[in-house]
Amino acid sequence: MQSPDRPTGPGAEPRGPQCAEVPLDALTAGESPRSTGEDEEHVARMAEAEEPLPPILVDRGTMRVIDGRHRLAAARLRGQRTISARFFDGSADDAFLRGVEANVRHGLPLSQADRCAAAERIVATHPHLSDRSIARASGLGAKTVAGIRRRSGTGPEENMRVGRDGRVRPVNGVQGRQRAAEVLAENPQASLREVARIAGVSPTTASDVRKRLAAGQDPGGTGGTPVPRAALDGTPGGERPASPSAWADSPAVQRTQPPQADPAAVLEKLWRDPALRQRESGRLLLRLLQHNAIGQSMWADLAAAVPPHSGGLVTHLAQRYAETWTEFAQELGERLQNLNGQNLNGQRLSG
Repeated sequence: MQSPDRPTGPGAEPRGPQCAEVPLDALTAGESPRSTGEDEEHVARMAEAEEPLPPILVDRGTMRVIDGRHRLAAARLRGQRTISARFFDGSADDAFLRGVEANVRHGLPLSQADRCAAAERIVATHPHLSDRSIARASGLGAKTVAGIRRRSGTGPEENMRVGRDGRVRPVNGVQGRQRAAEVLAENPQASLREVARIAGVSPTTASDVRKRLAAGQDPGGTGGTPVPRAALDGTPGGERPASPSAWADSPAVQRTQPPQADPAAVLEKLWRDPALRQRESGRLLLRLLQHNAIGQSMWADLAAAVPPHSGGLVTHLAQRYAETWTEFAQELGERLQNLNGQNLNGQRLSG
């Protein structure tokens, strides 16, 4: 479910008009996560540029600049009387969070020390946010944020946290896994995303719970009593194969498994599939797969091309894209598994 008391947070856009011209005299420099203050050389370069300055972000209640202190200084250096701005409505702590996120995404990069200090403050002011959510806002890794949380001794008052997607999930993963097991028992054909949404867990966790249950294990790995397989199978007597490997070895599944060949050859075969090429969504999928069809040496060259000051941002984006592809593959696999299960049941009935 969505958090009811979260006016802003990672990924949230400020409310109000898109842009407005604001007199410079009405603005004051707000709190910045940058400990070194303004970079005069950066301000001078921005002032010399011919293009208009991008809009700044301003707290509507105080008229303090949340994001764009360098742009404000450059506008004054240019002799401007006004500057384009977007307005933010929220608390001072929310404004700081939004400012950190904006500084991480664009402009002059924050130092590692500044990002850690910002994360430490966000952990204290927004303890309900998950480690991944704070990591995304501050440009750090989730493990680094988890370490900051442990050292600070700060934790959520309730056993819930808000994730990067804005959904509230239990801090205790076992509870979420138990709920996912209950959902699977009630609706064995539910997709991973549906199970994840209802149980308040990630699709990856939902997939792991389903695999554990299929193997007769506890959903949370705690040694508890698993949900009976017959309830999960949705068939009399629980006739589904006893393990994921047995299920994958069934003839119906084997016929639909992709060949273990060079990815380029597999992609070429997919491009010849009219069922994919004749649909816009299919063509989009093919283009996305094509973008990833590069050799290992090329990935090494791309890694070497990333400058040190952008390494953290690129790493964060790559991890997020990898998680998205993993969830997509798991959901697709579950749909294929359900389809093959229906075909097997049909074969039994006709036989």
